[in-house]
Amino acid sequence: MSAGGARAGAAGAEQALAALSTRVLEEHLRDEPVRATEAGDHRYDALWPDVSEQGEAARRRALEGALAELRAVPAEALGLQGRVDAAMIENQLRSALFAIDELREATWNPMVYTGLVGDGLDPLITRSFAPLEERLRSLGGRLSGVPALVRTAKQRLTAAPPRIYTETAITQNQGLIALCKDELPSRFAEVPAQKAELEAAASAAAAALEDFQAFLEKDLLPRSTGDFRLGRARFEEKLRFALDDASVDIDEVVKDARALLAQTHAEMLETSRELWPTLFGKQPFPKVETRDEKMAAIRRVLDAVAAERPTNATIVKESEKLLAAATAFVRERDLVRIPDEPCQVIEMPEYRRGVAVAYCDASGPLEPKQETFFAIAPTPEGWPRARVDSFYREYNQSMLAELTVHEAMPGHFLQLMHNNRFPSKIRAVFSSGPFVEGWAVYTEWLMAHHGFGGPKVRLQRQKMVLRLAVNALLDNGVHAGAMDEKEALALMTKEAFQEEGEAVGKWRRARLTSAQLTTYYHGFTEMMRLRAEHQGKPGFTERAYHDRLLSYGSPSVRHLKALLAE
Repeated sequence: MSAGGARAGAAGAEQALAALSTRVLEEHLRDEPVRATEAGDHRYDALWPDVSEQGEAARRRALEGALAELRAVPAEALGLQGRVDAAMIENQLRSALFAIDELREATWNPMVYTGLVGDGLDPLITRSFAPLEERLRSLGGRLSGVPALVRTAKQRLTAAPPRIYTETAITQNQGLIALCKDELPSRFAEVPAQKAELEAAASAAAAALEDFQAFLEKDLLPRSTGDFRLGRARFEEKLRFALDDASVDIDEVVKDARALLAQTHAEMLETSRELWPTLFGKQPFPKVETRDEKMAAIRRVLDAVAAERPTNATIVKESEKLLAAATAFVRERDLVRIPDEPCQVIEMPEYRRGVAVAYCDASGPLEPKQETFFAIAPTPEGWPRARVDSFYREYNQSMLAELTVHEAMPGHFLQLMHNNRFPSKIRAVFSSGPFVEGWAVYTEWLMAHHGFGGPKVRLQRQKMVLRLAVNALLDNGVHAGAMDEKEALALMTKEAFQEEGEAVGKWRRARLTSAQLTTYYHGFTEMMRLRAEHQGKPGFTERAYHDRLLSYGSPSVRHLKALLAE
C-alpha cells in the first residue's frame, strides 16, 4: 500500500473507532442512568436502569452489536492511543457480557438493588452540581421510581443468595428506609413549590423499601443458602477482565504475593529497629534470631504506635488535618500537579457502609463542576467497646495518615482529577481499577519514601503492603480455593499484623466481592516496576514522570509501558 493509502486507511480506522466509541459511551450512559449521574452526565438523573429480564436482554444485544463493530475496525491501522482505547472498549464489552451470562447477579444478589438505590440517590443529595431545586426535581423522579425497582427486584431474585449478601442488603436497606423517612424530608422545606410532591414520592419509596425489607427478611433470608465462592474457573476469568490482562496466572499471583510478604517482613523489622529508641527509650531491642522472635518484635512496635489513635468523635477532624498536611507536603516537594478542585472530608452515610472503612467519591469525568468527598466510616453504634478499641488500634493516627494518602492526596482524589482532564472520555469513564488502585498504593510508597509522617507512617505503609499482598491471597483463597474464616483470620492477623476488628471486616469484604481485592496488588507491583525502569533514565524527575503517567487518563496497566515509551 502507498503512503497515501496507508494514511487514508489510518484516518478511516480512527474515524470508525471514534464513532463507535461515541455510540458505546452514549448507550452506556443511556442504559445505566445511575452510572451516568456518577460520570457527570445529568440528562438521566431522574431515571433508573431497566433491570428487568427484558431490559437485560436489550442491553446484551447492544453489547454484542458493539463488539461485532469493534472487531471490524482494523487495529493495525490505529495509532497507539486508538489501540489502547479499542482494547479497553473490548474488555469493557466482554466483561459486561460475562457478568450477564455467567455471573447473573441480578437473579441472586440483593445488594445489586440496595447498592443501586443508594448510588442513585446519594449524588443528588450530597453534590452541588446544579441548583437544589433541579437536583431535588431529579431526586423526586428517582424516588417515584423506587416502587417499580423494588417490584422488579422481588421478581428477579429467584436463586439462592449466599447468606452474607442478604444480611448486608438488610442492613443497607434499613439505612435507605431511614434516609427516605427521616433524613430527606428535612431538605424538602427548602423548595416549598416541590415540597408536597417530594414528600409523597419519599413516602412511596419508603413504603416500597419497607416491603422490600420484609421480603429480604422473611422470604430471601430463609433461602439464602448459596455459596459465596465463585469457583476457580469463574474467578480466573473475572480476574482477567478486572485486570484487563488475559495472561494473568492466578497461581503466579499467589506465589509472588507470598514472596512480597516475606520481603516486607524484613523491611518492617528494620523500621521497627529504627523506631525502638523513640518508643521504648533505653530498653534493648529484643533478640530476633527466629522468625517468631522477629514477628513478635514487629508486633510490639506496631502496638506502641497504635497507642496514638483517634475516636469516633475525632476521626473526621483528624482526617481533615491530615489531608491539609499531605497536600502541603506534596506541594513543597513538587511531586505531582495538585488539582485546583476541592476535596471535602465527610462521615460516610449509613446506607453506604458495610464494605470498606473509607472511600473517595470523586466527580465523574463528564461533570462540569468537579468536587470530591473523602468519606470515613466511624464504628457502628452497636459495636462493643473492645471491638471499637480494636478498630482504632488498626486505624491509629499513623495509619489514618496512610489512609488519607491513599484515598485523597496524592492518591485517588488527585489521580481522578487528572483522569477527568483526559480527552478520551471513553477511557476516563471506563477507567481501569488496577491503574486507579495501583496509583493510590504507589503514592503510599512515594510519600513514605520522602519522609511523610516519619518512620511511624513508613511502618504503617509497610503494613499496608502486607495487606495488599494478603488481599490477593484472600481473593484467591476464598474464590478459587476453600479458605475458611479461621484460615483467613490467621493469615491477616499473624502474617499482616491486622487487628481482629479489621480482619473480621476484611473477611466479610472478601466474601462480598471478588477480583477487586487483587487490583491493589497487581496495580502496585506494575507501578513499581515502571518506576524502576524510568528513574534511571537521563533527565528523570518525579514531577515530570508523574504528570506524564497521569496524563493518559486511567488506562489498563498493561498499556503503560508503550504509552510512556511513545
